[in-house]
Amino acid sequence: MNSVVGIFPSAGWWEREVWDMFGVYFSNHPDLRRILTDYGFEGHPLRKDFPLSGYLEVRYDDSEKRVVSEPIELAQEFRYFDFTNPGFKVPRGSNAML
Repeated sequence: MNSVVGIFPSAGWWEREVWDMFGVYFSNHPDLRRILTDYGFEGHPLRKDFPLSGYLEVRYDDSEKRVVSEPIELAQEFRYFDFTNPGFKVPRGSNAML
C-alpha cells in the first residue's frame, strides 16, 4: 500500500501504528518502524493469527535486577481450519463452529 505521508504528514504516526499492530507495509514511508511495541518484538499483536498470550512473558527479576523475557509454553498447538475448502471435513465430536 502506498504511503500518504507526502500529502498528509501527520499520517506518518497512523501508518506506523497500523504497521506495528497489523503488519500492513506502506511503501515510500520515510520512517516505518515500531511505535507501540519494543524493537525486538516479533509479530503483529492485533492479527488474528497472533496468540492471545503472546510468545514471551516479560517480568522483572529481583535477583538479576533487570527485565527478563521467557518463552511461554502454549497450551494448544496452532490449528488452521480451512472451512472454504470443500474437501475439509470437521471431525465428529469437535467443537469447531461452522
